[in-house]
Amino acid sequence: MLSSQAIEEALKSKDLEALKRLVTLKTRIQNTSENYNTPLMLSAHQLKHLKKIPKLQTDAIILNLEDGVSKEMKPFALELVKMTLSTLTQCDKKIIVRVNALDEGGDKEIEALNAFKPDAIRVPKIKNREDVQKVLELCDETIEVHLSIETKEAWLNLSTLKVNHRVKAFYLGLLDLLADMKLPQELINVHNPLIYQILAQFLLTAKALGVKPISSVFQEYQDHKGFQEWLDLESQMGFKAKGCLSPQQVQQAKNMFIPKEDDIVRARYIVKEFELQEAKGITGFSDAKYGFIDEPVYKGALALLKG
Repeated sequence: MLSSQAIEEALKSKDLEALKRLVTLKTRIQNTSENYNTPLMLSAHQLKHLKKIPKLQTDAIILNLEDGVSKEMKPFALELVKMTLSTLTQCDKKIIVRVNALDEGGDKEIEALNAFKPDAIRVPKIKNREDVQKVLELCDETIEVHLSIETKEAWLNLSTLKVNHRVKAFYLGLLDLLADMKLPQELINVHNPLIYQILAQFLLTAKALGVKPISSVFQEYQDHKGFQEWLDLESQMGFKAKGCLSPQQVQQAKNMFIPKEDDIVRARYIVKEFELQEAKGITGFSDAKYGFIDEPVYKGALALLKG
């Protein structure tokens, strides 16, 4: 459907009503996986990018209606998102829609998207529990809620923002967060202790809440060396997911965050052996292959397999 000449013509002529007539609602089988590492941001008004989704080598796509989409193009982008969701009735990639702030049209976008069943809605500029509650009320109950943490209020209220089980992921927006705190963007440096503090607090709070922490995007998408430095730091800290802006970033993040086959084999072995011994009342034992195995080692193996 996304290859239709009629779509191209409607976009070229800026005929929104013609584009709306091309939208067909189809039932989607939602992707409920939480095991994704490389959410790739695509501008929702760029038809050529949307056409590539089935072939992109990532495990999650963020269809962006917010930054990078002009006010004039936002209505067209929303219709293209609807078409994309109707085309991808079943997808191995998690499809997340990043709407605008609730008071900037995001509320209406959520209402328009509910019937098309994206896997998740990501909402920017959240400040408090009341904002999150409003998002939950707006979203269809089958749709996950993801939150951008990019305001000083959201930072102060971070530990309170998991209002219920449908809040599944936090995205760290470093640029906007520092700007809202009136701190210069020059502080965003892979060697800056302040950034370590922000990353660590964000990660630990999200993990304690049972929410997936997704680290900030790296804007210089052609600087592969710089991106790798951030990946090295974040992986060492315990992050398992990072927003990506290009296929090259996706590949680098996959190499860093997706467990190697040897690690998976080890984890499966530990889980199997521990559960066999636990059934006998033994929760700590020496193993010929991997040394001492107890409950913390078992839980670590489980966490690796679950991503």
